[in-house]
Amino acid sequence: MGANVAIARRSGARIGLTALLLGVLVSGCKPHGTAQAQGAEGGGAPQMPPPAVSAAEVVSKEVTEWDEFTGRLEAVDSVNIQPRVAGYIESVNYKEGAEVKKGDVLFVIDQRPFKAELARADAELARARAQAQLADAQAARARQLLATKMISQEEADERYAARTQAAADIRAAEANVDVARLDMEYTAIRSPIDGRAGRAFVTPGNLVSGGEMVPNATLLTTVVSLDPMYVYFDADEQTYLRYGDMARSGKRPSSREVANPVQIGLADEEGFPHAGRMDFVDNVVDPATGTIRARAVLDNKERIFTPGLFARVRLIGSGKFQAILIDDKAILTDQDRKYVYVLGPNNVAERRDIKPGRIVDGLRIVTAGLNVGDKVIIHGVQKVFFPGMPVAPQMIKMGDPPPPAAMDGPPPAVGGEGGKEPAAAPAGKGEPASEGANAAGPGA
Repeated sequence: MGANVAIARRSGARIGLTALLLGVLVSGCKPHGTAQAQGAEGGGAPQMPPPAVSAAEVVSKEVTEWDEFTGRLEAVDSVNIQPRVAGYIESVNYKEGAEVKKGDVLFVIDQRPFKAELARADAELARARAQAQLADAQAARARQLLATKMISQEEADERYAARTQAAADIRAAEANVDVARLDMEYTAIRSPIDGRAGRAFVTPGNLVSGGEMVPNATLLTTVVSLDPMYVYFDADEQTYLRYGDMARSGKRPSSREVANPVQIGLADEEGFPHAGRMDFVDNVVDPATGTIRARAVLDNKERIFTPGLFARVRLIGSGKFQAILIDDKAILTDQDRKYVYVLGPNNVAERRDIKPGRIVDGLRIVTAGLNVGDKVIIHGVQKVFFPGMPVAPQMIKMGDPPPPAAMDGPPPAVGGEGGKEPAAAPAGKGEPASEGANAAGPGA
């Protein structure tokens, strides 16, 4: 009986000691400066300051919309250089890839057979002229003899005909000389335009075919003009119909009647730095693609453009109208809707559903949802978690970069008592608490 009492006393002492140690540990680990304790000391829960954002007043100005297309540059003139006579290439007289002028000699064909042919034609012409002189003399003598009845009329007629035939032989011989002289000139193959010559497809010593009656004359090289330059692009059927409607209503002139302005950008360029004008619109819509071919012309004095380059084309797509514009960074997406936050009374963020349009001068046109004078939150909009949330705005101009305050995170909350450390922000749902919420305060 006494042993049982002793065992019960020892068990009770252990339980009491364990409870005491747990109490000491709990009291020692309890944070001295937690947000709850500071909130209690300050008389209420801590408040987060409003997040710093930057806002700008919407821009209202007169704008013109532009439509963008893709196209290719082409030379105004492109010539395949082919010989007009056959022969052996004697020399290549230009530097491949260099600019040439109209009339510059590019290739020379062996001229010796053509010189001989020209000499033969000249000799035939001299013979025809001699025959003509004899025929003239015989015809004059026949006239005198016929007057004295010394020859018959038939013989006199033959002499008159011989004179006429001799004159025709002269003209034929002269034509043969002209042909031989042309063939001689054709042995020097010249550039028909100003431009840039391509590679030489034939080198000296090779036989080339050519002539007016030769369908497959040898291709020697190509020459393309450089200034001005064409850019061809295709517009879809809907755009073409819209342009027609605007032309009939007087909102935008037709590119068939007016050289509407275009802007061009190359693949490695930002924006559309080159200006041009419309030059041509085709007369049919391609039924296979549903597009219509159009053409603009560009100055190329600086030799920036080369035929075949890809080009981005921007064509004026409307008349002038008053529009509201905002920075694209301010636009948020909610499923199929676009919206922005604007500053309301007491710097409260208000949601506005909008209908965005095209970009003009780097800003987005808003066709519905905003009014002149509205101030839109541009930078720091990710800090606005719900409509009606207070913010600390800093005003900037539309399109300006964000100020440093809008890029930083929200400042920490201030504790209820002066001289105490600021309370850490409470952890959000599903987020770990910050280090300040778990750290022990001074004297812990």
